[in-house]
Amino acid sequence: MKPFEYMRADNLQSARRAAHQGATVIAGGTNLIDLMKLEVMSPKTLVDISRLNLSEVRHHNGGLHIGALVTNSDLAADPRVRHNYPVLSRALLSGASGQLRNMATTGGNLLQRTRCPYFYDTDTPCNKRTPGSGCSAIGGELRNHAILGTSDDCVALHPSDMAVALRALDAQVEIEALDGSRHLRPLDDFYRLPGKTPHIETSLEPGDIITGVVLPEPTGGRQSYRKIRDRASYAFALVSIASIIDAREGRIEDIALAFGGIGARPWRDTRIEDMLRGQTVDDKLIQQACDLLLSEARLLEGLEFKADLISRLLSSTLTEAVQ
Repeated sequence: MKPFEYMRADNLQSARRAAHQGATVIAGGTNLIDLMKLEVMSPKTLVDISRLNLSEVRHHNGGLHIGALVTNSDLAADPRVRHNYPVLSRALLSGASGQLRNMATTGGNLLQRTRCPYFYDTDTPCNKRTPGSGCSAIGGELRNHAILGTSDDCVALHPSDMAVALRALDAQVEIEALDGSRHLRPLDDFYRLPGKTPHIETSLEPGDIITGVVLPEPTGGRQSYRKIRDRASYAFALVSIASIIDAREGRIEDIALAFGGIGARPWRDTRIEDMLRGQTVDDKLIQQACDLLLSEARLLEGLEFKADLISRLLSSTLTEAVQ
């Protein structure tokens, strides 16, 4: 780990100012410290926001406002989340260990970096780590990489379970800008696809600080989070689905689906929801939904298995929801 300066922010204004001047924000540090140890990231200055007043979950316009410093453990255990947004609680509990969830924060979870092994290996070219150096994953060993939203410059996978559930819930990220103004941003606008600039992962501007996440008023329907991984616990998703499905007598009245383990960002394709809404679930409909989801998939050698996994997972999710 390279030497760095450390400062503790007393308020959001000082944190924004430090971030605007190039400091890296740290809260729980569960991902950042690992990256610093490997010298994948070598910030000159860390600004610690862990003691700011951003650790509250409160009611907000019929939904919930989740402070950026609420830990994953506290959020998963919150009775309001468990009752009204169980897909979020289940997604959080399926990720990492209890010790990590006790430290990891809501804002930090949104900003965690990819687990692509080439990104972590500083001896290999990686456009996300060193822009313009190349992508070692393409033509290399592929397994836990993306098949949707990729580019010729990057096939890295977005790792978060929480963000997949938030995408299904139509959550918005609350951001405070350098001038002190606050605004909400949908996740699809918050995360950027790699394109030719995979090192730019979000739409945050210098000095922007995530202050919270806003969940809309809860809706009806069965919520679930299903995840396939290499081992039963503490593993990132090979594929996953966050679903909110309102069904009656085998017919889907309303539906929201978000996918993990397949996209360069938490993946949601509303074309699939539009096709399924109002339909009675059968094998033919499920196959059509899978075909549509994967119509633009880039199945490089070593990633073909993900098409079959996501097809099976979507089939079991839809079938279970209408029973």
